[in-house]
Amino acid sequence: MKNVSLIFNVILAIAVAVLYYLHFSGPGATNTASSPAGNLQMAYINSDSVLKYYDYFKVSREKLETKGKQLDQDLKSRATSLQGEFESYQRNVNSMTIGQARAVEEDLTKKRQNLQLYQESLSQQMLADQEKMTKELYNKVTTFLRKYGQEHGVQIVFKYDASSDVLFAGDSLDISKDVVKGLNEAYRLEKQTPAAKDSVAGKK
Repeated sequence: MKNVSLIFNVILAIAVAVLYYLHFSGPGATNTASSPAGNLQMAYINSDSVLKYYDYFKVSREKLETKGKQLDQDLKSRATSLQGEFESYQRNVNSMTIGQARAVEEDLTKKRQNLQLYQESLSQQMLADQEKMTKELYNKVTTFLRKYGQEHGVQIVFKYDASSDVLFAGDSLDISKDVVKGLNEAYRLEKQTPAAKDSVAGKK
């Protein structure tokens, strides 16, 4: 999961480009584009804070880590079992005929190759799961920032952390809490079952 923060930073960079495009290509874009740069409404997000407090990311990461541990344990169990068979072969090889020993060796070699293929398949599976989570994270963040920008008149959102090019930004430009709150609210509504949604609608 060490690559997640880097991936998220790329996501935010793309989100910034989306907001910038919407601002200069939407209605009245000509007048806005010709205005002084100081009229641009800017804000920033602390990506570490968003990753730390965004419930969707926390839940997805925990699920992915749990699955990874389970698959790793299964792989270790299979490797231990194969090691046991190999040690058993070494203890009994002197009592075997040449044909028996050769058959066992071929069987062990095949099992070792299958274990390697299984390990590779697990790695590919985990990579696919992480890519899926990254794509979903991208969609959720960019969708929210697009809506947030339109509702609050924000044209540019910067990523502000130790690795960014922004050396200073006033606290008044920090929308991290608003973004986390909005993302979590959207995630909470998304998790509601149809029955729960109907119940909420009936109370209105």
